Amino acid sequence: MDFSNLIQTVLVYALPVLFAITVHEAAHGYAARHFGDPTAAMLGRITLNPARHIDPVGTILMPLLLYFATSGAFLFGYAKPVPVNFGKLRNPKRDMVWVALAGPASNFVQAALWALLLVLLAAAGVQERFFLAMAKAGVAVNLVMWAFNLFPLPPLDGGRILAGLLPRRQAQWLSRVEPWGFFIVMALVVAGVVGSLWLRPLMSLGYGALNLLLSPLIAVLR
Repeated sequence: MDFSNLIQTVLVYALPVLFAITVHEAAHGYAARHFGDPTAAMLGRITLNPARHIDPVGTILMPLLLYFATSGAFLFGYAKPVPVNFGKLRNPKRDMVWVALAGPASNFVQAALWALLLVLLAAAGVQERFFLAMAKAGVAVNLVMWAFNLFPLPPLDGGRILAGLLPRRQAQWLSRVEPWGFFIVMALVVAGVVGSLWLRPLMSLGYGALNLLLSPLIAVLR
């Protein structure tokens, strides 16, 4: 493993990753407060300070270990989940959908902003590889977080969204999976199921949507 390449990769991805996880978690907390649960606000988790959301193992150690173990082919990490007391929401079953959706939605918005920056840098004739690589990393990181977190299995956001949309009995059955959900998802990731049947199709859809959103601006700048 080339140490200089590792340092370069860390520098390119550091800012996009910090923004991605920070805004994602803060969005959950903000949505929860909006719908009646002040738990995250009381604990100081509705903040853009990355230190409040970073998990030493999930945000730093695990991604580095996976980077070395797979030569950069596979990365995974997580932040401290924002505490949400769904019982305090004004309409728990309905509002949990919006609270869960807030995180992935914030990542898609960030992906759009990084893509916009990339378009503007190209239009301005900027050829500095570091900034172009960071903008591309910002798009990729946020689309990965957007797609992965929408996977319909708790404790991922997609699982909570699905539980909020299902009839009560089916939602209760799905919630029973949550204690083992993380291990099930990891097994599906290792087996390649999540990547081939979920991440790649959804990310292709995400890139297509970004191209569609930015195509009028690209046409004007040409």
